[in-house]
Amino acid sequence: MQRDGGLLAWQWRGYPAAHRDRVNLMIHIVAVPALIAGVLATLNLAWHGLWIGAAIAFGLVILAFAAQGVGHKREREAPAPFAGPGDFIARVFAEQFITFPRFVLGGGWLRNLAQPRGD
Repeated sequence: MQRDGGLLAWQWRGYPAAHRDRVNLMIHIVAVPALIAGVLATLNLAWHGLWIGAAIAFGLVILAFAAQGVGHKREREAPAPFAGPGDFIARVFAEQFITFPRFVLGGGWLRNLAQPRGD
């Protein structure tokens, strides 16, 4: 898939428009940190050979990702389809670890939450 400016620039350009629904925004503010914590916990626990804990932490990753999927279904603007497994992994990790935190820290999350819904 051709993306002018690379994945992060492409993702950032469309991010505010694809994250306007208040319920989706509330889901994301909880689910993204949960997913990040789950990924980090999975890696840490697996590194230490704590496989049951790693599996439980990975379950948190799956739940957090599924919750975001529910939220995205509420949006007027659907995300672009994935071009394949590599695109899926790159886009998901970019969104979770870079784009959404940037959206929150830059004030986009709060602006979209406060936006009148007649838009």
